[in-house]
Amino acid sequence: MEIVCGPVEKVLALRAQEGPDSVDLVVLDPPRTGAKRVVVEQVVSRSPRAVAYVACDPAALARDVAIFAEHGYHLTSLRAFDLFPMTHHVECVALLEQAGADPR
Repeated sequence: MEIVCGPVEKVLALRAQEGPDSVDLVVLDPPRTGAKRVVVEQVVSRSPRAVAYVACDPAALARDVAIFAEHGYHLTSLRAFDLFPMTHHVECVALLEQAGADPR
């Protein structure tokens, strides 16, 4: 098992240069603006079984979930956490799984 940390667009671009490899789980914690299409497409190109997406903006999360859905990933779990009481900010953790993926 190998764990790789870093800005996802840089890590995946570097890994793509090294050739194809198998990725089981991607944990995304993008900035408030979300991962956006380029990063989502870099992630799905690696065909992970699942993506754990940590989001601080529900609207950006919804947009990115729709992009993942275009590539066969389904939202299977969503949790909201009120980490900043008395504010409008909510942290969300979404689990997206590839349709027909082996649950391992």
